[in-house]
Amino acid sequence: MARGDEPLLSQGRPSSDHSDERSVEEEDALLTGRKTQQSRDYGWAFWREVGLFVWAAIATALVILFAVLYSHQQQTSKPTPSGGGWKDGKPTGKRNLIFMVSDGMGPTSLSLTRSFRQAATGLPIDDVLVLDEYLIGSSRTRSTSSLITDSAAGATAFSCGQKSYNGAISVLPNRDPCGTVLEAAKRAGYMTGLVVTTRITDATPACFAAHVNHRDEEDRIAEQEVGEHPLGRVLDLMLGGGRCHFLPNSTDGSCRKDGRDIVDLAKKNGFSYVSDRKGFDGLNFGANVKLPLLGLFAGTDIPYEVDRRNMNEIYPSLDEMARTALAALKSATEDSDKGFFLMIEGSRIDHAGHGNDPVAQVHEVLAYDTAFASVLDFLAEDDVEGVLVGTSDHETGGLATARQLHDTYPEYHWFPTVLGNATRSAENLAYQLRDHIAGKHISPLDTGITSPPRRPRSSSPSAEASSPSEDEVSPSPPTLSDGDLKSYIRTHLLASGLGVHDPSASEIHRLAHVATDPWPASYILADIISRRAQVGWTTHGHSAVDVNIYASDPEQARPLLGNRENTEVGRFLAEYLDLEDVVEEVTRDLMKKMEEGENGWMGRELEDAAVREVREDHYEGDFKVKRRRREGCGCLGEGQVHVH
Repeated sequence: MARGDEPLLSQGRPSSDHSDERSVEEEDALLTGRKTQQSRDYGWAFWREVGLFVWAAIATALVILFAVLYSHQQQTSKPTPSGGGWKDGKPTGKRNLIFMVSDGMGPTSLSLTRSFRQAATGLPIDDVLVLDEYLIGSSRTRSTSSLITDSAAGATAFSCGQKSYNGAISVLPNRDPCGTVLEAAKRAGYMTGLVVTTRITDATPACFAAHVNHRDEEDRIAEQEVGEHPLGRVLDLMLGGGRCHFLPNSTDGSCRKDGRDIVDLAKKNGFSYVSDRKGFDGLNFGANVKLPLLGLFAGTDIPYEVDRRNMNEIYPSLDEMARTALAALKSATEDSDKGFFLMIEGSRIDHAGHGNDPVAQVHEVLAYDTAFASVLDFLAEDDVEGVLVGTSDHETGGLATARQLHDTYPEYHWFPTVLGNATRSAENLAYQLRDHIAGKHISPLDTGITSPPRRPRSSSPSAEASSPSEDEVSPSPPTLSDGDLKSYIRTHLLASGLGVHDPSASEIHRLAHVATDPWPASYILADIISRRAQVGWTTHGHSAVDVNIYASDPEQARPLLGNRENTEVGRFLAEYLDLEDVVEEVTRDLMKKMEEGENGWMGRELEDAAVREVREDHYEGDFKVKRRRREGCGCLGEGQVHVH
């Protein structure tokens, strides 16, 4: 056998003349239990092997020990990416908290928008929204007064960590104010901010910086937000709409009931003020911000994103406002040992649900998704520890990506491409229809109108952006025939606005008969495109559906994993900033103010029925059609506004 062909283990091993004899002795020893008589030389090689074995065993044991200790630490503490940490279950060090609210967005909103985006841009089915990648749990949403919450009770759960009745702005069912995480953050030395696309006095932002018995008290909420608050000024930055509640009622564009100038009050309390796109652009995405800052960019609500993108020179987007706020607060806390608390709300997802408008809905969710991504980018680039937590206060509309159109068993379809043909929201088109008629007199015989139309007070930004003033309406407008009106509806609203080219005669007839009232008209327009896309809705109000919870880092938001009560979200916000004790201190101070008789800031008293606790749900014959108005019901008619 050649050397190269020898067995590997035989190479270099000398043969022994006594190997056979040794084998026999070893066999005898195994059979008899007697030791062999042969002796063994324990030389250096033997002891070297023993040493290596012992060293390997000790090293392995140490590795296992460290692995167990690390696993225990991961389960009992939280990571410290930068700036802060956790000790004994409490946060330490500088940190930032961004809380995002997708008002009215339920799980189906994500399905609707995801499929729309994929169909509209030719993306594969595994291309998902940014939000989809950060889903960590879900939230139960009931209030104390109903299994279906409104935004006020929902936001009180976030701001105070406690349940309350529908309509409550950080007030509990016993009418006591509850301290909020934002108020506590300000007291502890954090900077604070609110960014919304509705009125800054609307329920969600109000619950973080005001206390009133009912959400309707928006004039009073405006006063508290700029510093006429029992605790003094608690806000450093506000960006959104709602300018009408800050202007005296002697001023054009005001919706206040009194003559107080809240913009002037804000300036006296140190706020810088911007009110238009030029002023916003001058902020240079936060580089030129002087805090405290009040930015009000619409008389009421900022338009739906599907409409705002056509008015970009007038209104900033949610993403632009969010990035501006983040940069401004980062700069303001650069030399502080405290960070900031910022609440950002995608407010008008809710309004799209109230209007049952799938076109407005998908564009609002996409705008929120864009802002969510920008916050993630900010956290990734910032050198201060921070976390983003996002959720909804409730679902709106009872949305379904399915529609029963006929009595026969349905085909399993819905058509997202139908939504891609629309260029405007139903609300915007309804106001265009009203304004078109306002400039031309309609014969009562043609439409059933018995008097010239008058403008209702409305929260619609579309009305603000496109409606002529009363002086601009011709005092002697020309006559518009029924045929001309229906032609305008068919070509301008349906074909051009919604991308609908097959309207039925009954659809056009219905629109013509409500042409001067934007709310019925907007509902009809939304239904026209919903039917063609086969999108279903069960209500113009809210539902009791559980809503999603998102977080930039599930490890930092570990208490929110799984299915949670909405109050657990609120408690986490305070816990993350180590503010539990401060929230209680703020609550005690608010109570002290009340005991001293200084509780006029909470507004009118409510009857017990308005705050009653729900102990059981029972049927009251509500299947019957009821045409009634109740205070706070959210039913929309002339002069009414979205309130949820």
